[in-house]
Amino acid sequence: MKSEIVVGIDSSTTATKAIAWDFYGKYIAGGSSPVRLISPQANYYEQDPENWWHSMAKSLQELTHQIDKERITALAISNQRETFVGLDKNGNPVRPAITWLDERCKSFVDKFAAVIGEDRIHQITGKPKDYAPVVYRLAWMKEKERDLFREVAKFCDVNTYLVHKLTGHYKTSWASADPMGIFDLENKTWSQDILSHLNITLQQLPDAYCPGTVLGYVTKTAAEDTGLRTGTKVVAGGGDGQAAGLGVNALIPERVYLNLGTAVVSGAFTKNYIIDRSFRTMVSCSEDGYYCETSLRSGTFLIDWFIQQVLKIDPVRKPDIYRQLEEEAKQIEPGSEGLMILPYWNAVMNPYWDPDARGCIIGLSSGHHRGHLYRAILEGIAMEQSMATAAVERSTGSRTEEFAAMGGGAKSELWRQIIADSSGKKLLNMSSDEASSLGSGISAAVGAGWFTSFEEAAKTMVHVKGITEPIAQNSKLYQDLLNKYREIYPAIRDIGMRGKVKTSEN
Repeated sequence: MKSEIVVGIDSSTTATKAIAWDFYGKYIAGGSSPVRLISPQANYYEQDPENWWHSMAKSLQELTHQIDKERITALAISNQRETFVGLDKNGNPVRPAITWLDERCKSFVDKFAAVIGEDRIHQITGKPKDYAPVVYRLAWMKEKERDLFREVAKFCDVNTYLVHKLTGHYKTSWASADPMGIFDLENKTWSQDILSHLNITLQQLPDAYCPGTVLGYVTKTAAEDTGLRTGTKVVAGGGDGQAAGLGVNALIPERVYLNLGTAVVSGAFTKNYIIDRSFRTMVSCSEDGYYCETSLRSGTFLIDWFIQQVLKIDPVRKPDIYRQLEEEAKQIEPGSEGLMILPYWNAVMNPYWDPDARGCIIGLSSGHHRGHLYRAILEGIAMEQSMATAAVERSTGSRTEEFAAMGGGAKSELWRQIIADSSGKKLLNMSSDEASSLGSGISAAVGAGWFTSFEEAAKTMVHVKGITEPIAQNSKLYQDLLNKYREIYPAIRDIGMRGKVKTSEN
């Protein structure tokens, strides 16, 4: 067994990574290939699903050129969530896939949620009313592209599409079906209640299975395209968020995963199914349990916006700008000398679920410079996370002791310290930077029979390499600031900051 390896596929919005892992979670080799994102008009974001497949095949070819493919016993996929494609009876896309970034369905959210009932759809899917779940894009397509909608034989999440390419079967994981917003989380089945209002039948959806289940085997054709061995097991993985939670062993209530990426996403594990407007409930990428997941759409996105749009610096040409800003911000005391930022540049999900919310900067003076603004961005996001975590703790009755940090932002020593100080929690620096791939690799290891449970697999394959401890003096200061921070949004939400900003794409 210990000579065998598993492969975790991370099929993200911008690239596919195929990484081989051994029994102890050691990185063996990897391959990657980009994925193209298309924006046909402002706020519309699409992809060619064939590009998902070609990207995965290319990344697997790169991987299998480095290792003996006979060692690969199983693979599993973690996929970008809230993205879907409709296929016709021949398995061809009826239109490009609509991705999670897409906002075309915003005007359909209230209308469709009202038909079923906001409380009812929340109870079934675990998701408060928001334009992120696929269900609202399905409602848009049903009305705006009626002919194409009627042509669809299968509505597929990304995992389903890739599993079908590998095995010939339309199958997926509970943890990939979940973000579609048409999945009954408590009963682990497609919701007939919601489907009936979309005129979608069960036959138009993939069969959904528990993570770790063997969904099929790599066909001869797929083996030729990918470099894999014919007959390699394909195991149910899950959405990239839940897979990342598994990849940092966030299977206990006291450890919360924290992805400091384009968006800032955290998840607290619970055995029981609970819902609350303070979070969205997601199926865990394991044999049981759920994640109480919070999400702030402006994470490193806001940092990049500040650098590119305000400072007018191209970070590709001047990559040292991140280090420069970090050094400038380190010289400033916690609290940024009275400067505060509400990081709602891309609206707000939990706890307000307001698609029209705006960000704001408060307390500017002539003594502030770019280092203050940079630090205030980091602090604003950190305080938002502290507020979100506290709300989850109140709802679940569990105490978070530590964040398992991942994503590009986790590389910032300053940001890690600010989050630790503002939350009063430890931040774990994980041994692997590829949490989603490792999480899907753990699923593959369970499906391969290496372990008897996900808990055993995660304990064996996940490792911590460092810890950032909160500084007591700073934590007290940030708690005082947090009391002020909580008052900002309620104070400004009704003062008319909701106009449409013109862009070059409008």
